[in-house]
Amino acid sequence: MGAVDFENFVHELAAVSGQAILPFFRTALGVEDKSRGAVFDPVTAADRAAEQAMRTLIRRTFPSHGVRGEEFPDEGIDADYVWVLDPIDGTKSFISGMPAWGTLIGLCRQGEPVYGMMNQPFIRERFFGDGAQARYRGPAGDRRLTVRRCASLGEAAMMTTSPLLMGEADRALYTEVEKRVRLPRYGGDCYAYCMLAAGHVDLVIETDLNDFDILPLSPIVAGAGGIVTNWEGGPDLSGGRVVASGDRRVHDEALRVLNGG
Repeated sequence: MGAVDFENFVHELAAVSGQAILPFFRTALGVEDKSRGAVFDPVTAADRAAEQAMRTLIRRTFPSHGVRGEEFPDEGIDADYVWVLDPIDGTKSFISGMPAWGTLIGLCRQGEPVYGMMNQPFIRERFFGDGAQARYRGPAGDRRLTVRRCASLGEAAMMTTSPLLMGEADRALYTEVEKRVRLPRYGGDCYAYCMLAAGHVDLVIETDLNDFDILPLSPIVAGAGGIVTNWEGGPDLSGGRVVASGDRRVHDEALRVLNGG
């Protein structure tokens, strides 16, 4: 069974998660800090309600599949198919009333990401892909996603959620890349990768990601013709330091700088 066979089901997951989240958005909801004194790491009832709704639908439809999510313990992650869920990527934007957040839904087969979706139910936008192609569906219509060409860092628009989230050593390396790009922008979380896939951004650099932050996004970027690697240029996207680019030339140049070249 190929990833494309799951497409309709992924849209069902997006719908139920959106129904769980939207009643909480821009309301006086309570916020819990998961960090226990470290960097502020918020979670809300909306996060938990959305993930629970998706888990329930997965268990009912595909009881042999595993599930890994941000808010609840792993289930059956040694299965051939494992769903990777981040109910609200960009919770800080969510609790601030800003729409730069989304629900990430990924599917891995034998450990490899084969399908991913970012759903933003408030704006009604969905970005989804299987590594071979990627599509957008929303108020602007339904169209294929394609990255844009960019010859060098000097011509590139780059995004990161915030350099303040990086450790000191990584931030110094990131800053060397930022000095070279045409336009650096902060914020966006998952939206940054979708804007890269849509051809509006050329480069995204992040650190300290969890696997559920990036695995659902990588088939979208790859399906649009982009590249996603770790800072060493390798394929391990289990988390940590990630670079995504729309053009191999920009990607290679960014890696050289990030690795001290």
